[in-house]
Amino acid sequence: MLDINLLRNNLNEIQNNLQKRGFDFDVKAFEKIDSKRKKLQIQTESLQEKSNILAKEIAQEKNQAVKDSKLKDAKKISNDLKEIKTNLDGALNDLNNFLLEIPNLLSEDVPEGKSEESNKIIYEKGIIPKFSFEIKDHQQLGELSNGINFEESVTIAKSRFVVLRNEMAKLHRALSQYMLDTHTENGYEEIYVPYLVNKNSLEGTGQLPKFEEDSFKISNEEMYLIPTAEVPVSNIYRNKILNSDELPISYVAHTPCFRREAGSYGKDTRGIIRQHQFEKVELVKFVHPEDSETELDNLTKDAEAILTNLNLPFRKVILCSGDTGFSSSKTYDLEVWFPSQKTYREISSCSNFKDFQSRRMKIRIKQSKENILCHTINGSGLAVGRTLAAIIENYQTEKGSIMVPDVLIDYMGGTKELNLPR
Repeated sequence: MLDINLLRNNLNEIQNNLQKRGFDFDVKAFEKIDSKRKKLQIQTESLQEKSNILAKEIAQEKNQAVKDSKLKDAKKISNDLKEIKTNLDGALNDLNNFLLEIPNLLSEDVPEGKSEESNKIIYEKGIIPKFSFEIKDHQQLGELSNGINFEESVTIAKSRFVVLRNEMAKLHRALSQYMLDTHTENGYEEIYVPYLVNKNSLEGTGQLPKFEEDSFKISNEEMYLIPTAEVPVSNIYRNKILNSDELPISYVAHTPCFRREAGSYGKDTRGIIRQHQFEKVELVKFVHPEDSETELDNLTKDAEAILTNLNLPFRKVILCSGDTGFSSSKTYDLEVWFPSQKTYREISSCSNFKDFQSRRMKIRIKQSKENILCHTINGSGLAVGRTLAAIIENYQTEKGSIMVPDVLIDYMGGTKELNLPR
């Protein structure tokens, strides 16, 4: 959520920033809602002052007739005050709902553009493999021995779910464990969190109200399946005041993630690139505003390290204004090479939200004079299913087996090659 005082004092600047996203900030609507709030607040304060003055006069009044008259006036003021306070609460709620629909301000170094075509490549790393045979995609390779089964998942649930079996399931588990071990060795505290969250938690990180159609909601209560571990982990410090010397606080969490993908109909229908249920190892940081940019770079490097150690070719890009997420001020995407598609695909988004989320969640840093809002940063380290798919494709052999990356061999009990074909 944006600072309302910033909106009141820098409307043109904010409007121009949001236009880079393609967001049309309705200045007149904001001024109308805020003007109504201000009017009711002034009336409330005025009546409250009159009520306080009258209460003192009544306490000191000796003449009973005069006292009765003032008691009558006090009752009317009390009734009027009650009505105006109700109206003020409604106006404040309208203002809050309006603010919840406004995306974050973009950092100055975010390139302008309308779509992913304008994202800027920062660098590419790793060697793109060359094959002397006709390659298969990860779905074909996985289905050779029923290591990846989509028919079973449709029977159990519906499309865009998957069943992994035998060595494929073991490789998926090994990846999760390797990622957790690597990040905890790099200073992240492992944390286990609920997979169901309340509405306030989703509002706190910016998923609600904007992305409600992408969420799986529990029908009989106000609870949602998490779209990412970012939500429960970030809300740990909701309404808390952190000590500056504790920062940065760094967490890593491995969870399933659930998304309806309502806005992606027809995209990535083949394979396990875009699923309703998938797993991620998520990195979350709570940092001092002065260290915000440095910590974003550090977190991104930690996510990159997994790809480097797995010897997967990837590239780092900075998202343009039109492709940057609702809550993010700046985002780096890590994209891994998929040989079957002859292109890079996103495997991690590392974002700096600055104080956008912490203002919603009221996460502050203790200061000698006035407490300040902390900054939040997170990113995937990595998306497990997409990493699995990338390994399958980049490590395939002519006979259809999959070589195991060196860093995963111990996690696979010494297995160096997945012999998938029957």
